[in-house]
Amino acid sequence: MALLGSLFKRTLELGKSLQFGILKPSIQQKLVLFRLLRKARQTEIGKYYGFSSILDSGQMQDEFSRRIPIHDYNMMHDRWWKSYDEGRSNITWPSKIKYFALSSGTSEATSKYIPVSGDMIKAMRRTSIKQMYALTLYDFPTNLFDKGILMLGGSADLKFSGHYFYGDLSGINTSKVPLWFNPFFKPGEEIIRIRDWNEKIEQIVLQASLWDIWVVTGIPAWMQLLFQRIIEHYQVKSIHDIWPNLTVFAYGGVAIDPYLPAFENLCRRPLIYIETYLASEGFIAYDARHKDLKKGMRLNLNNGIYYEFIPFDEQHFDEDGQMLPEVQAIGLDRVELHRDYALIITTCSGAWRYLIGDTIRFESLEHMEIRITGRTNHFLSLCGEHLSLENINEGLLQLSLWSGITLGECTVMGLSDGGVYGHRWYLSVDESALESAQSRIIELAQKLNQILQEINDDYAVERQHALQQMELEIVPTSLTLEWMTFMGKVGGQHKFPRVLKGAYAKSWIEFVAAKQSC
Repeated sequence: MALLGSLFKRTLELGKSLQFGILKPSIQQKLVLFRLLRKARQTEIGKYYGFSSILDSGQMQDEFSRRIPIHDYNMMHDRWWKSYDEGRSNITWPSKIKYFALSSGTSEATSKYIPVSGDMIKAMRRTSIKQMYALTLYDFPTNLFDKGILMLGGSADLKFSGHYFYGDLSGINTSKVPLWFNPFFKPGEEIIRIRDWNEKIEQIVLQASLWDIWVVTGIPAWMQLLFQRIIEHYQVKSIHDIWPNLTVFAYGGVAIDPYLPAFENLCRRPLIYIETYLASEGFIAYDARHKDLKKGMRLNLNNGIYYEFIPFDEQHFDEDGQMLPEVQAIGLDRVELHRDYALIITTCSGAWRYLIGDTIRFESLEHMEIRITGRTNHFLSLCGEHLSLENINEGLLQLSLWSGITLGECTVMGLSDGGVYGHRWYLSVDESALESAQSRIIELAQKLNQILQEINDDYAVERQHALQQMELEIVPTSLTLEWMTFMGKVGGQHKFPRVLKGAYAKSWIEFVAAKQSC
């Protein structure tokens, strides 16, 4: 396979040199919208909103945003997408939708079904290849390109509704792995079709010593679990004792920073981390520059997704993260650096002005680099403290480094009682560190509170006034995995929520109480 690996590397190097266009980002985006409207003009949604007249208006982008409302999932599904359940086609995209991706469901208790068109599958594959170009940014020896690439994702054995197949997006994509990639792809066709997540992990562990892996891809929490299982099974000290060539971890879905201490303990040498922004709705951004140069991920501008942005502030969203009435979105040509925006996308899968639920921040306008800062409803602002997902991740990382305790997952929920507000935190640790962490719970709570006040001025002010309570509970990491299983959220794309509200919060409280009473 040495010759094939060398060819693989040269192909990536050639592709990288050809990938950048000469058009301004705003022009690229205008062309994307033009193509989307033109292709979908004879669909039901295209006729309803008059896509043809929008194209002929002379003010395409302005007319598009004026005529078509911003949709959340419920609006998009109830008005349009549910028609696909009846076997209909040409609803929001001019082709039969054969696949639906189940969202990770960290925002709501119920999974969302997101259409994945054939055009979107091709677009995601093209962007995946662009992401692979990042491997050529580093001075890796050619022989590494002969090694295996492990993709830890959902099952490729998709379920059938009677009209379409559905499952995790990662399962849909791995079922479409191109033939040229098969020599490098692990865990292989047989294992990727396993639906039971625990069985899949077990089979990967059993086969791990037979593979020579140099790149792993997946969500950090599940990759951490896999590394731990492999190390325990083979009774070795680090994952590099099994995969000595392991060099790169391509991750997505969550920030990597809180997990870095855990990976440092599991690896004999540091990994290179490459971030991806692959959502159920499309491949939005990818790493395109060397880690020492990049400020974020490059927005995917010319591959089937049109973007709009709403400033994520009190003038546009309420305290629960709900968009206020009469809000106007802006285009790429009006965004500013270092400001949080809620992301709206229009895609070649038939999502139209769709509020995806993520918030992003531009870190470089020259390179169109962004980073994910949170979710529109994954923050707490009970009394103006504005505790963001970014604050939570930073607090978790600093607390882990300060305490010397490798923390697992964490989550926080709001407390309210007669005008007195507070936060209840749950931090998870491995069983081996549980007793030690619980014995330090008071100092851990005090340090976390101090860290949050240092990184968030609003939080610091409110801790002196309305935000009077702060509770902390230490739980075993196994409990978070059990709850994810109980909620049906085990798998390659599912993440433990950093903020718990509504049905999720109620379920978690009841689950923890039931386990503690046993």
